[in-house]
Amino acid sequence: MIIWINGPFGGGKTTTAQLLHQQLTTSLITDPEEIGFVLRKSIGDHPSRRKDFQDYPAWRTLVACLCAELDRQTQGGPVIAPMTLLRREYAEEIFDALAKAGVEVHHLLLHADSDTIRARIEGSMEFPDSEERSEKVRVFRRRKLEVYEQAYGSWLGERADVIDTTALTPDQVVAEALTLLNLP
Repeated sequence: MIIWINGPFGGGKTTTAQLLHQQLTTSLITDPEEIGFVLRKSIGDHPSRRKDFQDYPAWRTLVACLCAELDRQTQGGPVIAPMTLLRREYAEEIFDALAKAGVEVHHLLLHADSDTIRARIEGSMEFPDSEERSEKVRVFRRRKLEVYEQAYGSWLGERADVIDTTALTPDQVVAEALTLLNLP
């Protein structure tokens, strides 16, 4: 079983994944972003280089393959994948490939209102030793907020199990996720 945790950049996906992993002792966490880093390094300055690694068909194929293989390796023990997917066709490509491989996918969406997301972004410090690097992350997250809101309104809110995190603590988010997943 794949538990795909989606949501805005800075929306608590990684924290939720870590807490969920603590609750589900047979689970493991995989970070699809790492595949993107490998692709970027492999492609280097080649003219085919893309700004967003999700635009590489290879990224989507490799993510689906990795998740399917990890599902087999864990014998169905939950594989938690915290990753923002905002393009419907990319999400469908990955989830359809997993379904064809016989892998069950639970798509959770951590959602909050825009003001809450903005406040979380402003309060984030991804690199405690570097305000400059942390601000670059905040700039990226601010830039992607409108894209998230468009995806949420056009398809994402209907295609995932939505957890409204606006007024929830991280532990409450995990409790809601476990309820939606019908897991202890």
